[in-house]
Amino acid sequence: MRIRSLGVIDDAVVELSPGFTAVTGETGAGKTMVVTSLGLLLGGRADPALVRIGARAAVVEGRIVLNSSSPAAVRAEEAGAELDDGALLISRTVSAEGRSRAHVGGRSVPVGVLGELADDLVAVHGQTDQQGLLRPARQRQALDRYAGDAVAVPLAKYTAAHRRLRTVAAELDELITRARERAQEADLLRFGLDEIAATEPLPGEDTELAAEAERLGHAEALASAAVAAHAALAGNPEDPEGVDATTLVAGAHRALESVRGHDRDLAALADRLGEIGILMADVATELAGYADGLDADPRRLAAVQERRAALNHLTRKYGEDITAVLAWAEQSAARLAELDGDDDRIAELTTERDALRAELGELAQQLTDARAASAERFADAVTAELGELAMPHARVSVALHQAELAEDADEADGIEVNGRTVAYGPAGADEVEILLAPHPGAPPRPIAKGASGGELSRVMLAVEVVFAGSDPVPTYLFDEVDAGVGGKAAVEVGRRLARLAKSAQVVVVTHLPQVAAFADRQLLVEKTNDGSVTRSGVTVLEGEDRIRELSRMLAGQEDSETARAHAEELLETARTSR
Repeated sequence: MRIRSLGVIDDAVVELSPGFTAVTGETGAGKTMVVTSLGLLLGGRADPALVRIGARAAVVEGRIVLNSSSPAAVRAEEAGAELDDGALLISRTVSAEGRSRAHVGGRSVPVGVLGELADDLVAVHGQTDQQGLLRPARQRQALDRYAGDAVAVPLAKYTAAHRRLRTVAAELDELITRARERAQEADLLRFGLDEIAATEPLPGEDTELAAEAERLGHAEALASAAVAAHAALAGNPEDPEGVDATTLVAGAHRALESVRGHDRDLAALADRLGEIGILMADVATELAGYADGLDADPRRLAAVQERRAALNHLTRKYGEDITAVLAWAEQSAARLAELDGDDDRIAELTTERDALRAELGELAQQLTDARAASAERFADAVTAELGELAMPHARVSVALHQAELAEDADEADGIEVNGRTVAYGPAGADEVEILLAPHPGAPPRPIAKGASGGELSRVMLAVEVVFAGSDPVPTYLFDEVDAGVGGKAAVEVGRRLARLAKSAQVVVVTHLPQVAAFADRQLLVEKTNDGSVTRSGVTVLEGEDRIRELSRMLAGQEDSETARAHAEELLETARTSR
């Protein structure tokens, strides 16, 4: 794997060959550049603080040799990447403003794709991972990872059912919590619909009644006007000598008719007078009928006014006119049907919730059984590895238990597993705890309480070695995970890492010469300062240079004969005992 460093690491190029590579240097020399670089290459958070002041961007590049059928290669090709002679080229650019770009196999990709590739490429572990192993959730994840499909298959079903249960429970809680509000809303809608139904308004009825009320309210004036107009047009029978418009127009028409043959213009006027006479006769007839048919009954007027008052009551509450009132009624009827259906929905959701809780109980029991079956094998495997790490008498065990539901908790907050109601979560009802008995006669205790820093380092390394056998990845990167280890234990850690390197690429950032001596290759990170810029460089140590660095790590004195002799002895021991 070829990594181009970033930021303060400048343009150093680190060649990570197969086998065991140790990265060493004085404190503060930037040894974690490999960790930082890999973290960025594999989707880690881009921090603009990594860009050196005055630079526009920091760039990390990696060349990873892959089998074309490996999951990482397949995923890269799905993203449009191409392999270059069996190698995948990855780059990550971080600008001083914090913008980040990623490229895989010559194709620009979202940073998330790098994270997907990371799962199949590199396992990175540092001191923070040791602390993470102290948490029960991480211990459960470790056991699940070791168990493989035996746990993964029922866990996938459990997770899907758990997600659906949360959705159903949330909807059910909302329906029940808002039941009072919805009942009040339903009562208001039902009251309004009853009012409208009792009145039985018709479309446009308010407009028609307004016109009728206006007519009835002025019936006498309308009748008098109609009679007067009729008399003006057709004459008054009680005044035989009176002159009416119809008679006058008829006389005018007769006068023109007698001479119309002599002039076309006058003939046209005669025709128009004839039309006027006919129109006046029709109007006079309609006026006579209007006056005769006009209803001036005060009881009808009272009835109209009463009906208009009822309609106005509706328009004040439900719409600006009767058309709007009827539209409100239609919408409210639909909403009321929806609200009245909540009881049925609550019943359906309650049934589904109970069924999901029962299903979760069965799946949780399957998870417990699968974990229990794997726990003993996992504990035996880790115990065997601890024997290789200078802890021959240590014993690891895995305890599984389920938390009883709290007394003040609602029974619906738990699920029934094997006849007991227990608390549960997204990963089941099991609480997993790794226990360590460091020597014979010592009671098993949780590693968070019973393991020293050095013991915890070796437990985590043992766990990773076990994972390497059950779920291997091509590369393991350990960042000072040997903290708290020294003496013979450090030698055994180095020896075990060398064995792990026979089946995977192992990179270790370390302060321990006993560990570095077992590496196939040792890299030295050094800082230089020209007075204005501090740079970090990487040197491959061989021969005399490696002995000097191991002497420095042993005694702080590169030229000490005693330290040199010890360094040579360490290298020889490593060469003969791998």
